[in-house]
Amino acid sequence: MLTIQTRLIHVLLLIFTLLFSSQTFSDQFAIKAGFILDVESGEIKANQIILIEGNQIKEITTNLPDGYKTIDLSDKYILPGLFDMHTHLVGVLDKTYFSSIFQSPHRAMIGGVVNANKTLMAGFTSVRNVGAPDFMDVALRNSIDANEVPGPRMKVSGPSIGITGGHCDNNYLNHSFEQYSDGVADGPWEIRKKIRNNVKYGVDLIKFCATGGVFSHGTKVGLRQYTFDEMKALIDEAHDRDRHVAAHAHGNEGIEFAILAGVDTIEHATFLNEETAILAKENNVTLAMDIYNTDYTQEFGRKNGVPEANLIKDLETGESQRNGFRIAVENGVNLVYATDSGVYPHGDNAKQFPIMVKYGMTPIEAIQSATTVAAELFDPTLKIGQIKVGYLADIIAVNENPLKNIRTFEDVVFVMKDGKVFKEQDFFVTITAKYTFRPNKQCRFFFIRFTVSNYFF
Repeated sequence: MLTIQTRLIHVLLLIFTLLFSSQTFSDQFAIKAGFILDVESGEIKANQIILIEGNQIKEITTNLPDGYKTIDLSDKYILPGLFDMHTHLVGVLDKTYFSSIFQSPHRAMIGGVVNANKTLMAGFTSVRNVGAPDFMDVALRNSIDANEVPGPRMKVSGPSIGITGGHCDNNYLNHSFEQYSDGVADGPWEIRKKIRNNVKYGVDLIKFCATGGVFSHGTKVGLRQYTFDEMKALIDEAHDRDRHVAAHAHGNEGIEFAILAGVDTIEHATFLNEETAILAKENNVTLAMDIYNTDYTQEFGRKNGVPEANLIKDLETGESQRNGFRIAVENGVNLVYATDSGVYPHGDNAKQFPIMVKYGMTPIEAIQSATTVAAELFDPTLKIGQIKVGYLADIIAVNENPLKNIRTFEDVVFVMKDGKVFKEQDFFVTITAKYTFRPNKQCRFFFIRFTVSNYFF
């Protein structure tokens, strides 16, 4: 005969099974939305119900039909999942500057899994990963797509292409080690071969270094790398392989060469002037400007072991980049949300929003850069970046109106990606269980209260 304790355990197991199966495996959700922000128009609609079937938004209504598992977000602000168009998810978890030299690439791959989850929990459901050794970002993307690990939807570049001794090379070890980064290539035909190799192993886009960089050894930030002919061969080859090209470029000459050679996006664009901004606009080139991370580097860089020379370069570039951002906004250049995550801790992606507002964007423009504008660049064939019927169910929730408090994105309380719930606020469920005891056939009632929080599948 089963004891009361055993019966109670059975009921609890049943409750947990039903709860998790309904929340995790159900293909029909109804989200009771207190406020939905239309990121295209900037309008807010109150008291809506979002019906989700499978991975798509089926209907937005005011009536709750039968047969849907309900998620109550009636006091929250609802938006589409966010995009970060310049990330580096793969990397060792030890944040000291030279940690990657002393730890294996296998550790970096494990770090990528952890960082991908942190990024998703922060509300960023889609990212571009622009630069990773040994095609580790390809592996991470494939594992996420196969539902093996949680993480954002990814477009990946694999190894960044660059000149010998340039920003995309490894310049810290002396010549006796004969060490070069995966993407090093010189001359048009060597570059073309490297592009073909990257495509062969599954990249979605090509990233190359058109100038020096802040965190490389022995390079000047604004100094151009690659000749125009080399850039043209690189971009033509990538476009022939149906791949977009992202150019790491700080200085105006490198930016100009890349634009005239046909590049799709300029990353960083630190020393951008008005002339080059206008050139970008005229050639329909998108800028991905990371204007938050210098705050982190200047505050924590020494503690993390960043060499003094690199801290000086960061200090020299930080304010210039922010002024360039203001110039780009004033001239109507296309801008996407891009943070260079990995320079700062993963999961803090939203800390850039207030900096973008400070340097010229309105709150809705900053939000659009991370939704509608980014979605068009990410993949124009996918219906993502808005809460609309027929679009993929990438949905987040925040506590406050982001048009009035842009910092609310730093505390995302709900995340759904592709119709699956990955993060939800702690909630309480009260359940009544009925037991019959023999031989006296008495009925007793038990009230069970438990918490479920932050689950994912």
